[in-house]
Amino acid sequence: MKLRVLAHSRTGDKGDTLNVSVICHDARDYAHLLAHVTPERVKAHLADIVRGEVLRHELPQLGAFNFVLRRALGGGVTRSLALDAHGKSVSSALLDLDIPEPPPRG
Repeated sequence: MKLRVLAHSRTGDKGDTLNVSVICHDARDYAHLLAHVTPERVKAHLADIVRGEVLRHELPQLGAFNFVLRRALGGGVTRSLALDAHGKSVSSALLDLDIPEPPPRG
């Protein structure tokens, strides 16, 4: 299944660093996403975009994660020739990540 089924996302940028939040539609899916949306998977999924490290900050009370993607904006908003210099479309790209379906709720 696609990550977008279980979560939505927002982005923000500062220089060549992009923050991408992943927010569970239902907080009961947080543990499942914790196990399957790792910094390593995010970096591999966005390998064409992210040139630096990927850090994950966990926000369990919000049912959310904040991923910090370093060297992800082609040098930064004012230096990049990218059409989406702010990286807003990266949230959509991340939500296209394939993850296993969560176990049935019971």
